[in-house]
Amino acid sequence: MSVPAVVDSKPPPVNQNKKILLVEDEKNIADAIALALSTENYEVTIINNGRDAIQALVPDYVQGTKPEVDYDLLILDLMLPFVNGLDICRQIRGSGNIIPILILSAKASETDRVVGLEVGADDYLTKPFGMRELVARCRALLRRPQGPPLQPEETILRFRALKVYIQEHRVLMGNQEINLPPKEFRLLEVFIRSPKQVFSREQLLHRVWGVEYTSETKTVDVHVRWLREKLERDPSHPKYIITVRGFGYRLG
Repeated sequence: MSVPAVVDSKPPPVNQNKKILLVEDEKNIADAIALALSTENYEVTIINNGRDAIQALVPDYVQGTKPEVDYDLLILDLMLPFVNGLDICRQIRGSGNIIPILILSAKASETDRVVGLEVGADDYLTKPFGMRELVARCRALLRRPQGPPLQPEETILRFRALKVYIQEHRVLMGNQEINLPPKEFRLLEVFIRSPKQVFSREQLLHRVWGVEYTSETKTVDVHVRWLREKLERDPSHPKYIITVRGFGYRLG
């Protein structure tokens, strides 16, 4: 008489395949949250600044790259280095990404919560919070059915007579269309997203050419000169791309 094979029918952990991106710059808080969620069998990735969070979640239309990982949930602190949480929310939703977003913030006023929800967050939890409540809110967000991806909103950035259509990769100076190659377009996009902010050459290298780019900063100067030749009436006396001696460049 043959003995039937024993089949291990034990189901895998319920949350085994759920990937959570945690964006939090306070290491103690991030480690505690990751431990609590890992205990619930979630797979947790920690990022400690806003710039890397955008790279992980928002497609780069200029470079033609997409995020490498499809996360199921984003837990997002508001006060972050480089890019704050509200701007991250705006860029995520503007790109069409419908990932559930849980904001963590020490700002507890009704106005702060309303602003967070209006820019695209699904839930808002104030610090300090109980870890069991955090886990429960994550579980609730992950249970919600998700619809089809949103259509990305056309982002139009303006500065004086300059208009930049981000998704279309179009630039208008008044009514005149200006053709820019990808690197010059990306350089202009960096400037026009943060008017008046001074960017060092190293910062521009990182944002436009990428983390691994190790060329001399002279590359930035060359592309700024080319950009000025297309935008400025008198490139030797620029009105749009301004040199801040000893620091770098800024818009206007």
